Amino acid sequence: MVSSEVKNFGIIGYPVGHSLSPQVYKAAFEAEGLLNYNYIPLQVHSAKLYFAVEGLKALDFRGFNVTIPHKTNILKYLDAIDSDAMVIGAVNTVVNDGGMLTGYNTDVAGFLASLAEANFLPCDCHAVVLGAGGAARAILWSLCKKRAEHITIGARNPQKAQALANDFLSYGNVEGLDWNSEEFNELMQEADILINTTPLGMFPNMDDMPPVDLKLLPEGALVYDIVYNPAETKLIKTAKELGYPTLNGMSMLLLQGKESYRLYTGQLPNMAVMTNTLLKFLNVTA
Repeated sequence: MVSSEVKNFGIIGYPVGHSLSPQVYKAAFEAEGLLNYNYIPLQVHSAKLYFAVEGLKALDFRGFNVTIPHKTNILKYLDAIDSDAMVIGAVNTVVNDGGMLTGYNTDVAGFLASLAEANFLPCDCHAVVLGAGGAARAILWSLCKKRAEHITIGARNPQKAQALANDFLSYGNVEGLDWNSEEFNELMQEADILINTTPLGMFPNMDDMPPVDLKLLPEGALVYDIVYNPAETKLIKTAKELGYPTLNGMSMLLLQGKESYRLYTGQLPNMAVMTNTLLKFLNVTA
């Protein structure tokens, strides 16, 4: 349905020039005839976050996405926070309803929807999560919500891994380990799914991958890399060569974007348009 109403959306971060959200959302808006919907990248320094949020409210932005380094700090400037975002401690989507700002974390919906598309049921699974940074938190909460039987966090820094695990102990059976330890290697042999949440292998450092032995995984274990650029990381390529089913980060990226779009507009986007636009700008052929 064609709309003549002007509405503004955006993404705030520092830096923000690398984001493909403006291209993807603009294409989705145009596909639905929302020709006066604008999506603007906004570079905001950490010291200016409060003023940026107040400015976006004053300018009546309908909503905005939030990326590094503001996902956590923005919570204190919002009027309400969705339950998922509260547990995770990070917001990636803000909706403005008449001056009331509500924060959401759509990574949960995106991650779980991507697993559903891959016909993987996280209930009662043993999951191994690589990395103990901010990206791991939404993954951990998603797995806990779906009652994964056991979650092992493997990281270079075992203290950081266990500290992250402690944050989720009240929600599930979670532990943190050194990914070079014998105990971690033993648990790799029981995993139903391995999820990389580190940036290892991301463009332009495409020769990197987490230092884990994929051959330890049981036959049929799903190897999931949330990195989407490149579409086939070294981790994914190695897993394919070993015969494991794989999933890259593009599905999660697109499906969390689908949820943000729904929160912004009350409608579902044309996913084919969003997918093709992302592929175009990543120089990937479908």
